Order: sequence, then structure tokens, then C-alpha cells
Amino acid sequence: MKPPFRLAHGADPDGLHAALADLAARTAPAQAETPLGRFLAPTCPGDTSGVDHVAAACVTGLDRFRAPPDADELSRRRKPGQSVRQEALLTWWGYPHVLGQFRFHMTLTGRLPKPDLPGWAALVSRHLPPLPAPFYLDEVALVGERADGMFQLIERVRLRG
Repeated sequence: MKPPFRLAHGADPDGLHAALADLAARTAPAQAETPLGRFLAPTCPGDTSGVDHVAAACVTGLDRFRAPPDADELSRRRKPGQSVRQEALLTWWGYPHVLGQFRFHMTLTGRLPKPDLPGWAALVSRHLPPLPAPFYLDEVALVGERADGMFQLIERVRLRG
């Protein structure tokens, strides 16, 4: 829900864990419906205000732990057709798709050629049960990137607000 970031110079990992626990204690669980979306990423149609609130709390409430993006990272995140608002969000929060530009999704695949989408969707549906509708978001996770580029779960925290 908070875009990937490097820990800011002088920021303490224990402080990040404590801030995440505090955020979770003040943030209520959320629910939304979640059909399988276009790029094999479940999304939330309809009213997403609860999920959007959790995402905004993560972006704003944990930002003091984020190191500013370097020029290369900013360049990678700038895309053709990016709006003025998305550029402002990138500059301020380090990512263009946060707050009002965010749409909750859980990415299952990278970009696939359009003709291949139905086959991949069928394959995924054979191996994964459908997501529940409504979808209930009652935890957030702190995830880190290992040296091999893969993500690793560091901590899961229950939303209790």
C-alpha cells in the first residue's frame, strides 16, 4: 500500500516497526469487492473508500522512514502520459500512484501480451481460489527486498482502529 522505498539515512528499523504498529492500532480494517482485473491483478470495484483510507494512512504515516528517491529512481518512475498530479505525487511522496491516483490491486503477474491474458487467467484460476467478495483488509505487512531481488515478509500487523 506504500510504494517500495529505501530506509532514510538515520531512520531506525525499530522505529519503522513501532510506527507501523501505531498506524495499525489507529486504522480500521476495510472491505471491498475484488474481481480478477485486466492484468491478472485483483482490484476493488465499487466503493473503495475504506481500502483507500488504509493506503493513504500507510503512505503519509510512514513517509518519514522513506529515503528520498535518487535521480535514477525518479527517471524510472516517470512515464509518458503521466499527469501533472502524478508528477507532483512522485516529487512529494516518491511514487506517482498514491493517494487519489491509487487503485488497490494485488499483482499476480507482470505485463502480459493481450492475446495471452485469457490463457494465463484460466491457468491462475485453476490454481488459486477466487478472492472473497467482499474483500476484507484487516492486516498490513512490512516487506523487504532481499539481495536476490525477491521480497521477504518482515512483519504483519493487524488493523485495530
